[in-house]
Amino acid sequence: MFNNYDSHIGELPLSVPFFREKLRLFLLENGLRMEEFDSYYAVESEEGEILAGAGLKADVIKCVAVREDMRSEGLLLPLLSHLVSAAASRGITNLKVFTKPSNRDIFKSIGFKLLASAPKAILMENGRGLQEYVEYLKGLRRQGRTGVIVMNANPFTKGHRFLVEEAASRVDNLVVIPVLEDTPGGFPYGERLAMIKAGVPGGVIVADGSSYQISALTFPTYFLKDLSEASETQMLLDIDLYKRHIAPALGADVRFVGSEPSDALTARYNALMREQLSVVEIPRQGDRPVSASAVREAIGEGKYAEASAMVMETTRPYVKAALAERALLMELNTPMKPGLVGPDGCGAHKDMDYDTMRRGIHALRPFWSRMVVAESPEELRSIGLEAEKAMLEATGGVNTHRGAIFCLGLALYDHLHMGETAASMGKTPKPGATDMALGGYSALFADWLPYFRLHGPQRTLLRIISSLEDSCVIKRAGRERAREVKREAEELLGNFSEEKLETMCRQYAAEGISPGGAADMLALTIFIDSLTD
Repeated sequence: MFNNYDSHIGELPLSVPFFREKLRLFLLENGLRMEEFDSYYAVESEEGEILAGAGLKADVIKCVAVREDMRSEGLLLPLLSHLVSAAASRGITNLKVFTKPSNRDIFKSIGFKLLASAPKAILMENGRGLQEYVEYLKGLRRQGRTGVIVMNANPFTKGHRFLVEEAASRVDNLVVIPVLEDTPGGFPYGERLAMIKAGVPGGVIVADGSSYQISALTFPTYFLKDLSEASETQMLLDIDLYKRHIAPALGADVRFVGSEPSDALTARYNALMREQLSVVEIPRQGDRPVSASAVREAIGEGKYAEASAMVMETTRPYVKAALAERALLMELNTPMKPGLVGPDGCGAHKDMDYDTMRRGIHALRPFWSRMVVAESPEELRSIGLEAEKAMLEATGGVNTHRGAIFCLGLALYDHLHMGETAASMGKTPKPGATDMALGGYSALFADWLPYFRLHGPQRTLLRIISSLEDSCVIKRAGRERAREVKREAEELLGNFSEEKLETMCRQYAAEGISPGGAADMLALTIFIDSLTD
């Protein structure tokens, strides 16, 4: 039996294309599709054929399969035992698995408990994760009729507020549970939780989210908006887990949902809930109901006024934070920037690259919304220092965005009085940026912003280079060369061609010239454009 294959349990090196393709074909033959794994363990024959396999992504076992002609050989139990031991060696002791009902007894034999079931799949766990979450929810339980809303709030809008108010009026207690899982390109969980807590009426209980409701574990295709047979199975699992564990822990009598006129997947989820739970569907408010996707679309287009009109006042700092991140990413993603890091190369830099810059931008996200609501320039400066520390930790000590923290921080705090705020904060690390700030960024409003709206980011960068006393250039090349850089940018704008721009990019990279101050001012210009659209 299995003893013939003992020595052939191992981790597949999925960074090697040959092994990724071999695994893809094995999964395809077993009715599964290739997914992303942190690791994938397999039983292989002496000839290198995959006989059985199981993958691990974070704390979830995925894509468990045994080749059809080997299913009576007892391969799965030792393979899974090996995977559980490998996970434990990495500190992962609470594993979950989404698998076929036929595998239930095998997983039960190695300590997994059933969490939820559907006709075509089951969800199991070998730790205390759900039990601990249920105990936490029991601590939120109150006397009287209790309702629950599970919401993504990506971001929290006036529509969400309406739903919560309507639901709260129909029960003694209302519990709102935010979706823990983040949607790519959306608002992170910490921001969504904070928005909900700030935006719901007093008396509404806001619980912590978990992976036990609408998550990549219970309902992965929710985040892909994929209405399929797999989606229906995942919906049923999610609903069964809620019915078995979440609702009883809270003593919940009813679940509230908003009506869904356009999203087929959410509409089907609501319909399945009505079949199995006590559900009240609340119609959306008005002829043109607000949707979070419309807010995200407005943010993506840099339209703060449009986005802010659809959200609560308490959500607006997070909208501005998203726009600040958008501005930094737009600057980073602009190609052919002389001497600067971009999607096409590292420019004059040997200590940073595109990924380093992205890590720096991501690390700054939690601080932007705090800057919006800072109560004094002193508090703003303190937050900026925290942001700088987080940036340096994320980039391994590389200063990717110190100047951007300063200038965007001023704009987030109060973009109409940036000069006054800069003066009250005293000396800053960038003389060029400081001079601009103390002047209220007059060149930005009078020149760069209207120029950006006509010509876009690439040429606006050259416009800024031609007019800014850039301390980054001065430090790297000296004042005389810095003056030449300004003149060269102005000449290129007067007789522009991509060939000449490419030549400038190569030249500045070779000379080590990097107009980082101009890059910060470009990001600021993009951000101010979104606020004043």
